[in-house]
Amino acid sequence: MFNGVYQHRRVLVTGFSGFKGSWLTGWLNRLGAEVAGVALPMPDPSHFALTAPKIAAGWFDLRNDRKLQELFAAFKPEIVFHLAAQPLVRASYADPVATIDINVTGTARVLESCRRTPSVRAAVVVTSDKCYENRETGVPCVETDPMGGADPYSASKGCAELVTAAFRSSFFSGSDSARVASVRAGNVVGGGDWAADRLVPDLMRSAAAGKVELLRRPEAVRPWQHVLEPLAGYLWLGTRLLSGDSGAASGWNFGPDETEPPLNVAAAAAELARHWPEIRFAAAEQPEAALPEAGVLRLSSEKARRELGWHAVWSTAEALKYTALWYRDYYRSGVVNTAADFDRYLGRALELELPWTK
Repeated sequence: MFNGVYQHRRVLVTGFSGFKGSWLTGWLNRLGAEVAGVALPMPDPSHFALTAPKIAAGWFDLRNDRKLQELFAAFKPEIVFHLAAQPLVRASYADPVATIDINVTGTARVLESCRRTPSVRAAVVVTSDKCYENRETGVPCVETDPMGGADPYSASKGCAELVTAAFRSSFFSGSDSARVASVRAGNVVGGGDWAADRLVPDLMRSAAAGKVELLRRPEAVRPWQHVLEPLAGYLWLGTRLLSGDSGAASGWNFGPDETEPPLNVAAAAAELARHWPEIRFAAAEQPEAALPEAGVLRLSSEKARRELGWHAVWSTAEALKYTALWYRDYYRSGVVNTAADFDRYLGRALELELPWTK
């Protein structure tokens, strides 16, 4: 897959021990890549620990410039996937300075390490759909929309996009330069996410404990998608960057199929509960001082479909189904369905004859 580009390729992943990072590292193992990375110590439980993907691991904060540059110099990566971040909106209210430091200056540090490392030919910087100035019109955001953010997390992701664009223009625009792109996904679901204050992990923990989960914003609309969907986009985009395609060095959305009806939090929870009946939920009473969160988030992936031939493999219903089944089997019997989900997803992608499956 991916034209065999990743076989024996040196790939560096920041944030490899996180939810998306562990799935990406596992996929790179399947593709025969040589992988190294940097991450903070793992929480317990941890999808990375459960699946144990092969990686030369550096366990340190990426804001440690000396260690980061030493890792780049020793490993000599050819492509970098930058996923390390403080990933939670509500946590950004508790510590806005740390969120901005990690998400903005952390991104700058990774790009500076790329600039100082001649072996790097491509970099994919992962931000978020929340990087956009969200006017909550219900119209899906496109790549040319302005960056923004009404909360510290969203603002940090908008700033990370601006930093990436500035580095690309200043240092990565020459004919012989590395190619740098930024990518934005929707609300990613899948097995192995145990972050606090996220719908799926909160519902699954409550189901396992026999409790009712209270939904903070049951009417909030989110672009739900399985974790493998954007990762396929990141990897396919990486092949274009490695080929020297300057047109690929820009911002990209990899979200769910926006022709599907928008799904709010309560509807998503109900869909999950169809496949694991122990999931129970109710609307929480909203205190007057509740922290503000976006009511509607939607993402357009038209550019990726048109220019990369990428599109979603699973429907929203399928993404939520396989997510619920992953946690159900894990909590009931300790079974980890990650490999099975890879096989299901890749099998469907092959049936669809998507360009990245060749």
